[in-house]
Amino acid sequence: MSEKNAFAVATRRSPLALAQARMVQRMIAKAIGHDPNTANNDAPIRDFVSSGDQNLTGSLAEIGGKGLFTKEIEDALLSGEARFAVHSMKDMPAESPPGLITAAIPQREDPRDVFISPNSKTPWTLAEGAAIGTASVRRLAQTLSRRPDLKPVTLRGNVGTRLKKLERGEADATFLALAGLRRLGLEQHATYILPPEEMLPAVGQGALCVQTREDDEEARAIAAKFNCAETEGCVAVERAFLAGLDGSCRTPIAGLAVIENGEVWFRGELLSLDGETQFKIERKFPYTANNIKQAVETGAAAAIEIRERAGVNFFAVLTNEGSRG
Repeated sequence: MSEKNAFAVATRRSPLALAQARMVQRMIAKAIGHDPNTANNDAPIRDFVSSGDQNLTGSLAEIGGKGLFTKEIEDALLSGEARFAVHSMKDMPAESPPGLITAAIPQREDPRDVFISPNSKTPWTLAEGAAIGTASVRRLAQTLSRRPDLKPVTLRGNVGTRLKKLERGEADATFLALAGLRRLGLEQHATYILPPEEMLPAVGQGALCVQTREDDEEARAIAAKFNCAETEGCVAVERAFLAGLDGSCRTPIAGLAVIENGEVWFRGELLSLDGETQFKIERKFPYTANNIKQAVETGAAAAIEIRERAGVNFFAVLTNEGSRG
């Protein structure tokens, strides 16, 4: 296949993003009937430094939120420099820019969080006042809900950067996604894998988003071949819940849907920034392949119930606290 017609893949330049892009690269080659081992000939990778990777000071909420990890990659799609874009689903804003669509959500990796520390086997056994390093308001709120004595330290950067910061003693412990560690071959760094009952994951965690241009019918058809209907349905519930709560990087929101015994089991959570206040919800409904409408309606209804239980004052306080960083 000539360079002119190659199915170029746009991605962030971080090691994890590149590993994920290479996964999709092989999926594309297989979908068009070519050898996945020579996928670079069919789907060369175009990597970009995202705005979120350029600014590593402060939390994501302070520097602009999730869209900072997707803009440059989406611009490459819109300009025609790439035919596909690969993102971590948990980095995706609620809506794609005009002209782009989510063309595939491949089978999800394990969505759980992991705890990493040289000093403690779990977050709950850390010494009093220990420094917990994270830039995630969700992980911090969930940790503080059980351990309000811990000292928050902002820890940003790619997986390798955060592991090195931990080794240098910039924090006593940190959290990462198990999916990312596995994709990088670094699972051995996990001290403790957190069950969802102890730390409900971020919406979309462990899942990938493969974008194409809406008018690129060829790319859309290829992506459809490696879309996972079960993952798509679960992520649809989670993202509808997030959208219904106006979720942003300033809002501690968690959500996970899994399929068990023919049912979709969704668990959602909203917390105050200090973790003192929590609102939890569960929903179950029969799983039917490609029934995205019911998935979206279930997530949206769960969000409405949580909003009613939390009340307008909770969101007003959350917004004011978040704006102060």
